[in-house]
Amino acid sequence: MNWGNDFSHLIIWRCVNISKEFQINEQIRDKEVRVIDQDDNQLGVMSGREAQRLADERELDLVKISPNAKPPVCRILDYGKFRYEQSRKEKEAKKKQKVINIKEIRMSANVQEHDLDVKAKNCRKFLENGDRVKASVRFRGREMSYTNVGKDLLLKFAEKVSDVGKMEKPPRLEGRSMVINLVPLKENN
Repeated sequence: MNWGNDFSHLIIWRCVNISKEFQINEQIRDKEVRVIDQDDNQLGVMSGREAQRLADERELDLVKISPNAKPPVCRILDYGKFRYEQSRKEKEAKKKQKVINIKEIRMSANVQEHDLDVKAKNCRKFLENGDRVKASVRFRGREMSYTNVGKDLLLKFAEKVSDVGKMEKPPRLEGRSMVINLVPLKENN
């Protein structure tokens, strides 16, 4: 079979697998399904047609909840109400989710004292807002042989903001930069 450059068959197949939508009513084509009614009572394993007939008698929808189970699990329920409850649960989960921002402060190995104070002031603001801070010292050329200077600088920097934040781990080398992560003190308690 020569498909040539036509990949539309792959796109359609992939979209079916990714979809978060549930199969309902006539979309369910399994021979046998495990059925649960709207009161959470198990009605047992039956044919797909019989389960659809039961749902039609109760004027509700048959929804495939767990398609990967053997046999697949279907519920008899009001699909509109079910979708509404699902969307409310997702919104609640988003509200409770905390977004962690990581701010980065970059310095060179030969930064002046005043510049270090300005960067510490900015870092202090970030930590007070509840953000994490990644402080890094970048080494250029021959500066790589003086990584101990960068380590001392980062420890001094962490000491300047120790009243609002603390180091997660000791300074570590990442490529041509030495890095520390600072977290707000209130986050650790």
